[in-house]
Amino acid sequence: MIHQQLNRELGLGGAIVTGLGSIVGTGAFVAIGLASGMWGDAVLWAIPAAAVVAVFNGLSSAYLAGRYPVAGGTYEYGHQALNQWFGFTAGWLFLMAKTASAASAALGVALYLGTDNLLVPIGATVLVTALVLAGIRRTTLANTVLLTLTIAAILWFARDGVQGDGVAADLSFDSPATAVLGATAFLFVAYTGYGRIATLGEEVKEPARIIPRAVIITLAASALLYMAIEIGGRALGGPRWGTRLELGLGDMPLVTVGAIAAMLGVLLNLILGLSRVWLAMGRRGEMPTVLARLGRRSQPTIAIVVSAAFVTALTLIGDIGLAWSFSAMTVLLYYGITNLSVLGLERRRATAWLGVASCVFLSLFVPIGVWLAGASLIVVGLVWKTAYTRFS
Repeated sequence: MIHQQLNRELGLGGAIVTGLGSIVGTGAFVAIGLASGMWGDAVLWAIPAAAVVAVFNGLSSAYLAGRYPVAGGTYEYGHQALNQWFGFTAGWLFLMAKTASAASAALGVALYLGTDNLLVPIGATVLVTALVLAGIRRTTLANTVLLTLTIAAILWFARDGVQGDGVAADLSFDSPATAVLGATAFLFVAYTGYGRIATLGEEVKEPARIIPRAVIITLAASALLYMAIEIGGRALGGPRWGTRLELGLGDMPLVTVGAIAAMLGVLLNLILGLSRVWLAMGRRGEMPTVLARLGRRSQPTIAIVVSAAFVTALTLIGDIGLAWSFSAMTVLLYYGITNLSVLGLERRRATAWLGVASCVFLSLFVPIGVWLAGASLIVVGLVWKTAYTRFS
C-alpha cells in the first residue's frame, strides 16, 4: 500500500529548536527539581552522567535516522533492523513514555500557576494541539518563541544565583553511589527530547546530514543549561516537590513565565512526536489505519487528536512524580531497543554496546512498583498486537 508522505520542511535550525524545545522545559523546571528533592546533592553528579548516557543513545538514534529517514523513530528502526515484535514494543513503549512525559508537562503548567485545578492542564493540552494541527511551520515558529522565553528565564536564573543572590552550589560528594545512579536514571529522561528529531525524520531536509548534527548540538546545549541551573545554586521547582527554591509568581516573574513557556513547548513537541508514532503504527496496520490519514497542511490530524486525548486522560491522575518515574522506566527500555537496532546492522559499533549496557544498568534503579506497572502494560500491548493483526 502506498501511504501519503509528510513534507520535508525542517532544516538544521528547526530540528535543533524541536530537540531543545522537547528537552529543556521539563528537564529544567520539573526533573531537576524533583530529583533534587529525592536525591539532594547527588543530582550535581547525575546531570553529566545522564548526559553521557544520552550521548551513547543519541548517536544510535542519529545513525538510524540517517539510514531510515521516515516517521516513527525506533518503532520503524526495530521493524527494519530487528523484527516486528521489537518494532512494535518500541512503538508501544514510546507511546507510554511520552504520553506520561506530556502529562507531566501539562501538570507542570498548573503547578507553576499555583493551582491544582485539572482544567488548566486540559486547557494547555487543547491549546498546543491546535498549534500542532496548524502545520509544521507554524509549530516550529511557536517552538522558537517558547524556547526563547525558556532559555532567557534559565539564564536569568543562573545569573542571579552566580552573582550571589542564590544558594551556593555544594560541589562536595557525600551521597552514596546508588543515589547518583538513581538520579541518573531519573534524569536521563530529561535529555531524551533529541529523539523527537529522529521521530520527525520524514519531515527533515537532508536527514543523513542534518539529524546527527542537530542531535549533538541539542545534547551539548541542554547539558550546559542544566549545569548552569545547578551551579547557579538552586533547582527550578516548587516547594510541593521539596526542592531548594521557593518560586512563585510574585518572586521571579520572568522565571515563572519561562517555566510555563517551557511546559507548553515540551507538551507541544511531545504531541507532535506521539502523533508521528501513531501514524507509523497505522501505516503498518498494527493500529487502526485511519491514524495514517493526512488531513489539511499534510498533518496526521486523527493521530494528533488521539495523542492529545491520551495525554488529557493521563493528566487526570494528577501525580507528576509518578508520571515522570513511569516515563523513566519505559524510555530506558525504548532506547535499549534503539541500540539493539544499531547492533542488528553493525555489531562492532561501540557506542551502541555502551548504550545498551547503560540502559539495562540504569533500569535496575527504577522503583519495583513502576517496573511492575510497565511490564503489565507491555503485555497488554503485545496482546493487542496479536489480536488486532489477526482479526483486522
